[in-house]
Amino acid sequence: MTEVFEYFDTLGPEKIIHINNNAAGLRAIVVIDNTVVGPAIGGTRMAPDVTLPECARLARAMTLKNAAAGLPHGGGKSVIVADPTMERSRKESLLRAFAQAIQQITDYIPGPDMGTNETCMAWVHDEISRAVGLPRVLGGIPLDDIGATGFGVAVAADVAQAFCDVDLAGARVAIQGFGAVGKHAARHLADKGARIVAVSDSRGAVFDPSGLDLSRLLALKAENRGVCDLAGTRMDDRDTVIAADCDILIPAARPDVINDRNAADVRAKLIVEGANIPMTATAEESLHNRGILVIPDFIANAGGVVCASVEYHGGAENQAMTAIEEKIRRNTMAVLHQSREKAIMPRQAANALAESRVREAMALQRSF
Repeated sequence: MTEVFEYFDTLGPEKIIHINNNAAGLRAIVVIDNTVVGPAIGGTRMAPDVTLPECARLARAMTLKNAAAGLPHGGGKSVIVADPTMERSRKESLLRAFAQAIQQITDYIPGPDMGTNETCMAWVHDEISRAVGLPRVLGGIPLDDIGATGFGVAVAADVAQAFCDVDLAGARVAIQGFGAVGKHAARHLADKGARIVAVSDSRGAVFDPSGLDLSRLLALKAENRGVCDLAGTRMDDRDTVIAADCDILIPAARPDVINDRNAADVRAKLIVEGANIPMTATAEESLHNRGILVIPDFIANAGGVVCASVEYHGGAENQAMTAIEEKIRRNTMAVLHQSREKAIMPRQAANALAESRVREAMALQRSF
């Protein structure tokens, strides 16, 4: 267990639940990290290679994210070991079996994540009446459809301009993971005058220093096609986007894509973490030492969970977008000011902000 929880501490985790249903072919893990301020909200991730350490790290990130955003929720996460591209009927059966398995885990509220979407959450909700990120037809706020997380990433980048040598007007942007988060971050940054020069998805990466045709890229994704189907661009392996010649890099896919092997190749001046835990701690420290500004994941990508919380408490879509703008702008500013004033990494400032809120709430708990 020590290799799983290198940060196992007084914050959590509170619960680790392994789920095995051989009849349904279901293997899953739920980690409830901390519920001191309320039931945990955290996405349900589906991938063939997800692990307990990944789930635990993501659950802790959700604790910090929800605390930093001032939400009445703790942090949790679930992972399902499966290929998300499976046949729809098979996927529905698996999600419904998962929902039944977590029915009694009432301090965990699942939402969409990598490999799952609003439809998946509708299946879960149909089974247990507990999920967020639901389709509009069910009264939900479909956070992937409206691009809640990507919008928040763009807000964080906007704030960061005042703390680094980057101007969004004309800035060259590279996005690793042109999916639910990356494509909306691209759209909002382009609206602010940025130029998207490189993007990648699971099938490869495309580059154009003069700027990619964003409308065509978005159309390709809507057709369930890969970015490498974009004509007139240079193509390469998917992870080469990390080393793109750009001003802003947005990792928006899997964990630890920026690591000790490729951190030295990063050419961006600003990294805004659209994914959860997209780089290793040592890589982040080396980038900081090179003068590259990194906006931590649970500060920059909190748009999705803010939206989920607004939905869970009966709010409307316009309220969610207003809350995302206000919370992410405020927290990014606070973290970057603390980082500058105390000469510490933004990650250290962000951790201090979030952990102080959790510990303040824990001090109000009954201790006898």
